[in-house]
Formats: sequence, C-alpha cells, structure tokens
Amino acid sequence: MTPTQDVVEVILEDHRTMEELLRLMRSTEADRPGALQDFAHLMIAHGEAERESVHPVLTSFGNADTVEHIEAAHQEAVKVLFALLQVREIDSVEWEWRIRQLAGVTGRHTDEEERTLVNRVRESLSRPCREELGAGYVRTRDDLLAARCGSLADVHRLVRAAVLV
Repeated sequence: MTPTQDVVEVILEDHRTMEELLRLMRSTEADRPGALQDFAHLMIAHGEAERESVHPVLTSFGNADTVEHIEAAHQEAVKVLFALLQVREIDSVEWEWRIRQLAGVTGRHTDEEERTLVNRVRESLSRPCREELGAGYVRTRDDLLAARCGSLADVHRLVRAAVLV
C-alpha cells in the first residue's frame, strides 16, 4: 500500500519533475524525444488530475476565478506542447524555439499555480482532506500516465476541445 500524500506535495513534485524534463529536452546529451514524451504524458495527466480532484473543491470554496484562470493557462500550455510535439527535427532551430516557448509558458503557469491554487489549498483544507485529495489526484494521474495520455493524438484532441469551448 502506498503512503498517503498531501495533494500539495504531489502537485509540487510534478512541477519539479516537469522542470527536470524541460532541462533534459534542452540538453544535446539527453534523450530529448524520450524526455518530450515523458513531459507530455505528465503535463496532460497533471492537468487532468487537478481538474478532476482539486478544482471542484476550490470552486466550492469560492475560488472559481482562480480555477478558471489556471485552466486557461493550462490550455495555453497544451497548445504550445502540441506545436512542439509536431517538430520533426530535434536539433533544429524550430525545436529550440518551441522549447523556449514551452519553458516560458510552463514556468509562468507553474509559478502562478503555486502562488494561487496551491496556497488556496493550503489555506482552505485540513491535512486529512489534502491527503484524501492527494489519493484521488494520484490515482487519476497514474491511470492517465499508464494510458499514455500525452500522445500527439490525445494532445491534438485537447487542443481541438479547447477551441470548441
């Protein structure tokens, strides 16, 4: 049995993992395509797990504006990720440009999420409640990771769904 984790700790751990994967995508000595795939799967699973487990709770506490803003920022990051996933040549100028775009949008989103959403969770929820949310978050995220949710087709579907809304 896995130890229960506070949803705040899990979210922050995901952020650090995504930052490390971005570093690997910039390194000519790393498995850049592998890092990109790992990043894509984690970013999509992370966003969907938050949307399913954390956002409804925060909305019920009167933080709908924060949640809406975080979701919009995540959708922007998904669009940038989709553009990067379509780059054919890893060593190209386009790859480098798209990585800069992804790092920028992800960094802004992570910073804002940690200053708003994460702190709202800390302020609004007890430790046992955060652990219960953490269990649901991890379950959803891990199921999505196992399903390889960050494929080009899945990311394209998310981009199209955002446009239709």
